[in-house]
Amino acid sequence: MQKINLFDTTLRDGEQSPGVNLNLQEKLEIAKQLERLGIDVIEAGFPASSKGDFQSVKEIASTVKDSSVTGLARSVAQDIDIAWEALKDSAEPRLHVFIATSPIHLEHKLKKTPEQVLETAVEMVKYAAKKFPIVQWSAEDACRSELPFLAQIVEAVIDAGAKVVNIPDTVGYTTPAHYGSVFQYLKENVSNIDKVSLSAHCHDDLGLAVANSLAAIEAGATQIEGTINGIGERAGNAALEEVALALNIRKDFYQAESGLVLPEIKRTSDLISKLTGMTIAPNKAIVGKNAFAHESGIHQDGVLKNPLTYEIISPELVGVKQNPIVLGKHSGRHAFRTRLVELGFVLEDEQANVLFEKFKDLADKKKDITDDDLFALVVHKQVNHDVEYKLEGLQVQYGINNIPTATITLQRKNGDVVQEAATGSGSVEAIYNTLARCLEQDVKLLDYRLQSINGGPDALAEVFVKVESDGVEVSGRGVAFDVLESSAKAYINAINRLFAVKQHRVEQEV
Repeated sequence: MQKINLFDTTLRDGEQSPGVNLNLQEKLEIAKQLERLGIDVIEAGFPASSKGDFQSVKEIASTVKDSSVTGLARSVAQDIDIAWEALKDSAEPRLHVFIATSPIHLEHKLKKTPEQVLETAVEMVKYAAKKFPIVQWSAEDACRSELPFLAQIVEAVIDAGAKVVNIPDTVGYTTPAHYGSVFQYLKENVSNIDKVSLSAHCHDDLGLAVANSLAAIEAGATQIEGTINGIGERAGNAALEEVALALNIRKDFYQAESGLVLPEIKRTSDLISKLTGMTIAPNKAIVGKNAFAHESGIHQDGVLKNPLTYEIISPELVGVKQNPIVLGKHSGRHAFRTRLVELGFVLEDEQANVLFEKFKDLADKKKDITDDDLFALVVHKQVNHDVEYKLEGLQVQYGINNIPTATITLQRKNGDVVQEAATGSGSVEAIYNTLARCLEQDVKLLDYRLQSINGGPDALAEVFVKVESDGVEVSGRGVAFDVLESSAKAYINAINRLFAVKQHRVEQEV
């Protein structure tokens, strides 16, 4: 079996999804889960893009040991130097450096001749190879490049020291047959192609990212790049969980396999969905809530007689538990801690004790606590530490013939207490109007989404919001039994993120 390495760019290309804004703690949680998932290479960010990205890449590089950590860099010496400072303490320092090669990019973006681009590419790969033991070079917009020039520049960067060559479909333009032919052309026309690993990076603008990635494997690629849940710019990237499952289920055809820990897929998908605020479509392959549901009577009859009649993937294979363990108010500290470990959370004693108290509060209000409830509880606590505003009090008055009114008390980090009241056409609007009075900035609500965690009248309510202020868009989320409390917490979470982003901008200017 051919081993296919999986290169995950959820924290770089995935975070470029509009409205997604992850803080350092959230990125660390995702990176640690990607490590548990068995991802070979984690692209942790673009170190030269901001101080925040630099710090995130540096933290992840020093924390993750079982996956290789890399960072993106333009073909600029300063970018490479900054990336080295961020990645030098990782278990396997690796750089991902790129330059565009298509005529449209050369003419309109770079304003350089092919000869100038080739010279820059070679010079920067040589420069990077002096620092990094592994240099991956990417030809941006490779699928719209002229193949003779693409072959020429690939051969040159391999001679310069590149260990991995990536042929990305940057704009989601190619088709499986065409993409495979590009790899085949390079294998036939680049004399030193056997010295590198070939990588594929596909976008989903035409809905072909996964199909193109699999076509690349058929044509000789040994590394596939993508994201969990297929998130990313525009229509997103190839969904790595779909690529891995295709290789697993159809290994008879592809004669290839990944090293992914398949039972960790669902948990990874859920974590990234919650932290990014990007909801998974019910009919999404592998991880959608309908992926293993059968409504047709004929299908149900067949599955009951033998699951293989209609299920090519067992739910357990990807970590979907049919009978999740349930904890309750009589469950002790040991059972709680044990279940957290089984779910993949490694916590210090102090953290576990704080979470146990939160769990007991939850159990007093909810009869049965499922894994999904625990997951939401722990994730919310893990990624929300230092905050500027904290909700201290919320009271809402509502009646069919009365105007909804909200009174809110917030406590600031410096100890100041702010209390305001306002009305609205509905309870949520009243809450958000009141919060607008409490805050020192003009904020516009762009999106509001409500969903329940599990079912039943005692289900936790989870709210996602997207807000904008001074050109900065961020998302926020809140979890509570009460929809109104969850709505307020989500908005405040977004405000805290806005505050952090703006504060970081001020620090950079200084």
